[in-house]
Amino acid sequence: MDSSCSNDFDVIVIGGGVMGSSTAYQTAKRGHKTLLLEQFDFLHHRGSSHGESRTMRATYKKDFYTKMAVESSKLWREAESEVGYSVYTGTDHLNMGPAGSASLKAVIASCEKNSFPYQILDHGQFANKFSGRLSIPEDWIAVYTELGGVIKPTKAVSMFQALAFQKGAVLRDNMEVKEIRRDEVKGGIVVCTTRGDKFWCRKCVVTAGAWTRKLVRSIAGLELPIQPVDITVCYWKIKEGHEEKYAIGGDFPTFSSYGDVHVYGTPSLEFPGLIKIILDHGCQCDPDRRQWRPELDLDSLKEWIKGRFQGLVDGCAPVSMQSCMYSMTPDEDYVIDFLGGEFREDVVIGGGFSGHGFKMAPVVGKILADLALTGHADGVELEHFRIGRFEENPK
Repeated sequence: MDSSCSNDFDVIVIGGGVMGSSTAYQTAKRGHKTLLLEQFDFLHHRGSSHGESRTMRATYKKDFYTKMAVESSKLWREAESEVGYSVYTGTDHLNMGPAGSASLKAVIASCEKNSFPYQILDHGQFANKFSGRLSIPEDWIAVYTELGGVIKPTKAVSMFQALAFQKGAVLRDNMEVKEIRRDEVKGGIVVCTTRGDKFWCRKCVVTAGAWTRKLVRSIAGLELPIQPVDITVCYWKIKEGHEEKYAIGGDFPTFSSYGDVHVYGTPSLEFPGLIKIILDHGCQCDPDRRQWRPELDLDSLKEWIKGRFQGLVDGCAPVSMQSCMYSMTPDEDYVIDFLGGEFREDVVIGGGFSGHGFKMAPVVGKILADLALTGHADGVELEHFRIGRFEENPK
């Protein structure tokens, strides 16, 4: 390829959120001429890669995610050491729920299969460990692991972009892609923006988040079942004088609770005196026509807080609420695959991360780079993420 042509690239990555930025870092790091395109400003708040915190954990009901999370935690540290600052604060992690919970049983089975160290706490052991801070009903148990933590999302995306730039990647924002097509003359892929820019590449990676479904439909006529969902992130006030009990840097863990409702949260970090506790539920939305106002019934979450935090967290109402998007697939598994059809293996898709993708960004970026550059990704069970699974099982 003639490297003197400024609009010709080895790889073009479409979407400058955490997955695209991580992918651009990986391809540039390996010496490939890389272009990262983002439809809005870099580090914008309209998608899924912004905000104050994301949870790190390796306890999954599906065992293949545990292996990915362990690798991802190492890759976070590698990227941090390259850039010279931290985006990920480690903590322990806690899963709790009724002793007979199918979700908890699956988490334990996943830990066993992956030889991932864990500890089961019964009601008494839990009370000893979290006395005066957190409680569970008598018929509940908890699964305790050492791999947890909090990632700062906007800072993390910025880190990958800075590293990609250091390695020679070209970063361009406010570049909405309207067309991706084959170059019938010299092969490869042509990417066109709504502003009239045209870029050529050998390989293209699409990481468009909540816009993936729309973009893939327009370029390939393929309907991917990736549904954007608006999630309400809630921060709750810790009672005065008790802030240190829940602060990051102590021994309070990131946590996830299975029961009548699925709740998760992080130690107090981004807003001192406030703790993030979220109901894992949202409303379907169009990413271009969002309401920007929470429509969530918080009664079940308020009850959960009152039952768990022994009056030390004010569960009457959240102090602050933010809107964020998930991109949900029907089985809540990712989409990591070649687009296929006329594009064959020249266009790779990464999407549908279903609210549990951010922590995996370093490993997902590595996989997407592998697929684009070599056509395969070793050591990863990609059959779970194939596009074809939706046709094979319409449910």
